[in-house]
Amino acid sequence: MPRSKPNSAPGPPRPAHPATVSGRWLLAAIAIAVPGAALCAWAVLCLLFWQGSWQLLYHPTSGIARTPASAGLAFDPVAFATTDTGATQLQGWWISATSPARYTVLYMHGADGNLGDTLSDLALLHGAGVNLLAFDYRGYGQSRFVHPSESNWRQDSEWALQYLVATRHIDPRTIVLDGSSLGANLALEFAAAHPELAGVVLESPLDAPVSAIFDDPRARLVPAHILVSDRYDIRAPAAALRIPSLWFYPSLQPSILGFPEKPGAFQMVKSPKNLIGLTANRDRKVDISRALTRWLSDLPNHGSNLPLCELDDGFVC
Repeated sequence: MPRSKPNSAPGPPRPAHPATVSGRWLLAAIAIAVPGAALCAWAVLCLLFWQGSWQLLYHPTSGIARTPASAGLAFDPVAFATTDTGATQLQGWWISATSPARYTVLYMHGADGNLGDTLSDLALLHGAGVNLLAFDYRGYGQSRFVHPSESNWRQDSEWALQYLVATRHIDPRTIVLDGSSLGANLALEFAAAHPELAGVVLESPLDAPVSAIFDDPRARLVPAHILVSDRYDIRAPAAALRIPSLWFYPSLQPSILGFPEKPGAFQMVKSPKNLIGLTANRDRKVDISRALTRWLSDLPNHGSNLPLCELDDGFVC
């Protein structure tokens, strides 16, 4: 007996022509998707620049190859800026003067390397007969790792000053700041905010340090001036400075009258100030040591501006 075929429900009628997508809809989708993808790519580029642009200005190293002992200086390792968990954030060196000292120098190094690269500067300062605290910013040497920035450097310096005052019980009126290169820009900012200090020494401050970031070709693709907050402007703090300052510049160009052309930031300082021009064909360490010793001896008077003295082929006091 033949089997009967099971009944099946009739399916939907097949369209005479396959469904198509409107060309207008495709164009609208493309008009939205392409700019959206470009915007996402640009946002990612901004994020990467924001996260990594610090490396264009700061070049820290972690390994400390040399200590003050390498230069024949007795020192004590110090750690301070304790967190709530008891961990210290900053590492440094305390170098006592060989005889009772009137002043204590808080040293701020530049953007490259770490404390191990500053021994010649530390030996020169120690030779001026001062106590000395030198420290690594966070992200440098053995200090806690944090990406360097202008605000972080300012905070680290506040902690260092607090350590001197609160832990070592040093009178702020006997503390002198000393900064080198980008550290000089920091020292000037810090000095302008702390008129209770004795004075500030600025070794080769930089006129436009953040140009290393803003002049980078990648900075043209993003709103770099919005993404990066570092400025290290020296003109505003120079105008606000209220304590004596000693400025060292590696070279001073002669003006029309034949006298050395004074840097613009230096001219804005209203408090007692001294400008020392260093020439390449002289012993810079000797010139700096002589000028620093003379300047420190005059500090108790908050003395009048000392003139530039011409010696041979350079200007040095």
